[in-house]
Order: sequence, then structure tokens, then C-alpha cells
Amino acid sequence: MSEASPDELDTWLAALAQTSTLIELAVLVACALLAWLLASGAAKAFASRDVNSITFGRRIVDGVLFPALWLVLAYLARKLLATTMPLVAFKIAIPVLISLLVIRTGVKVLQAAFTETPFIRFLERTISWVAWLAMVLWVSGLLPIVMEELDQISWKVGASELSVRKIIEGSLTAGLVLIITLWISSAIESKLLRHATGGELSLRKAFSNAAKALLMFVGLLLAMSTVGIDMSALSVLGGAVGVGIGFGLQKLAANYVSGFVILAERSMRIGDTVQVDNFSGVITEINARYTVIRSLSGRESIVPNEMLITSRVENLSLADPKVWQSTNVSVGYDSDADLVTRLLMQAASSSARVLKEPGPAVALMAFGADGLEFRLGYWISDPENGSDNLRSEINLEILRLLREHHVEIPFPQRVVHQRAV
Repeated sequence: MSEASPDELDTWLAALAQTSTLIELAVLVACALLAWLLASGAAKAFASRDVNSITFGRRIVDGVLFPALWLVLAYLARKLLATTMPLVAFKIAIPVLISLLVIRTGVKVLQAAFTETPFIRFLERTISWVAWLAMVLWVSGLLPIVMEELDQISWKVGASELSVRKIIEGSLTAGLVLIITLWISSAIESKLLRHATGGELSLRKAFSNAAKALLMFVGLLLAMSTVGIDMSALSVLGGAVGVGIGFGLQKLAANYVSGFVILAERSMRIGDTVQVDNFSGVITEINARYTVIRSLSGRESIVPNEMLITSRVENLSLADPKVWQSTNVSVGYDSDADLVTRLLMQAASSSARVLKEPGPAVALMAFGADGLEFRLGYWISDPENGSDNLRSEINLEILRLLREHHVEIPFPQRVVHQRAV
């Protein structure tokens, strides 16, 4: 694909009013419509209209597939028309479509790989400005001149010689390698985490994190190699990092290793109800370094993964979701024990959350100082919905039934003996 010279600009402007130019514009519009139809058909065929889809985007026109198809169709149309008429519009349209494809690819990959932050938005604007500037220089014919001038600005660094042109070309190549790496890792993560729940979600997330870290490491090495950095120089850095992990980063390394162990052996999974260090709640996230536990009150605790490995953790959902609860009741000594037992069983059975099998049980635990002490025990299968609210509901029902049947709930009583002087 040849670059245009500055003298050709006047020729292009004069040719815009010609019939052949109108034909070129009509062909470009037809290529755009055909590209949109093909992209729409592919989206329906693959059922991929996800908001975060890199290929299709929110709408067909803002994905990567549409400008890629438009560019391919326009390039083929240019080859066919070049044999019958002189081309003007295509010499501008092809660079514009290439810039559009570069911008769309870079922006969509960054949006899929990272959460939106000011730095990510800055990178998106940088990609857009660089792509459009390169297109303008290409169309105007100034790109070879500018690159030749930048090649003259050089300096020696050790045994090698660097120039501004080499740095720019290396940086663009490194950026392209990293974008491709991020695209592949995002596709792998989306594929692994699709339709995964519970323990399967945790295991797939572990593989996704490992694959993303490996691809980013390989992509970084390739990018540094394209810039011209000697890979042998990283041996000193690797040794320093190893010493740092050995002395100063022991806890950090232990948390990362513990995170992969938890995800791999599935001793704790997303959605499990656990209690760690007097804090109970539901696991909402398991990351490489920490785990997020959300309590029923809305508080979230960020627990280092090493603590989950080295300390005692109560997992209420691992083997069996059923949990046993109990409440204690004291009644007067003159109360009918059989009646109290029936009333306590009735109070427990009145709640829909109490399991029928195994059913509730009542036991006379002790002859207390103030009355007979009964214990009502029952099983539930949804501890994630709370335990204190259910205990309060059952206690209120016990109080209502005891009062309804005139069963005495004794006050604490003490006998004071006064010695005569």
C-alpha cells in the first residue's frame, strides 16, 4: 500500500467532483452495509450480544468485527476497481478504516480487561490521538519524512544505538503485543467463567487468574524484547525480587499461594457461609491475595488468604447446609412438663424455616434455682438468611403460647434469712 505525496492532495480534492469518485463513495457505503449485515448475522449465530463483548460490543457498530469486515471488503473492492478507474476516495478511506480498527480494538480490549479509571480513559484517548495522527501523516504523505527525521535523532546507550524512530516503533509494537495478550486473556476468562457457579466458579477463576498472569508475563517479555531491552539484564532484577520475597514479602507470597490453594482444593467456595475470627458471613469474592466475606448486616471483611489456611474456619456450607440451633426456656416447678414440651414443639414447627426432617426436639436439661430449664433444638438449611431473626421469631411464639396456656415463667427468686441479734 503506497503513501500519497503532498502533491497528490490537490489532485484528490479536484477529483472529488468526478463521477468515478461518487462511484467509489457508493461502493464504500455498500461495503459498510454489507459489513453490518455480516456482523449482525455473526452476532445472532453466536448469540453474543454481551455488553462487554470485544467482537460485537453493545451495538454492532461499536465492536471490533464491524470495522474489520468493512476494511477487508473495502480493500477487496479497491483491488477490483483499480483495474477499471483511477482511485481517489479509497486512498483516504483505507487509512481511515485502519485507524478506526486500531482505535476500536484498543479501546474495547482495555474496557474488557480493566475497570474504568482515569488512567484507562487516558490510555483510550492516547490510542485515538496516535491512530488519527498517524492516519493524517500517512494520507498527507508526511509520514516517511517525519520518520526519516526522527531516525536522525539518535544516541548511544552502551553498545547499542537508539533513535527516536526506534523507540516509537518499539513502543507501538509493544503496545500491540500487550493488547493482543489482553484480548486473549479476556477471551479465556469469559469462556471459563461463563455459566459457572459455586465451587466450579472458584476453580475456573483460579485457572483464569493463572492464565491471565502467564499471558501478561509472556506479553511483557515480548514487548520488552521488541523495544530492544536485553532480557539478560532481567536476571539481576529476578535475583533482587527473589531476595525481597524471601525477606520482606513473605506474607504477601504466602497469601497468594494460600489463595491458589483455596481455589484449587475448594475447601471454601463463593457462596459458602463461614465464620472466621468471630466474624460470620457469606463469601462473595475469592481473589489471589484475599477473600471478601459479607455479613448479614451488610459489613464486609477482607480476610487475608493465609488466615483462612492457618487458622480455624467454620464452614457451614461445605459438607451439609443444615445447621442446628437451640433456645433455652425456664418455667415454674408447678408447670406440666408434657404440656410445656408440646408447646415448645408447636412453637418450633410454626416456622417454615425449621426443617421437618430431622425435626425439632425438646429436652428437660436441669432443675434450676428458679424453675425447670428446657432446651428447644431445631435444624435449618438456610443459615445465610440469618439465625438471630429466626431465634427471635421462635422465642416470641414460645412466649405467646406459654402465656396463652397460663404457664408460669418464673422470676429469679432469692430467700434472705435475717439472723436475730
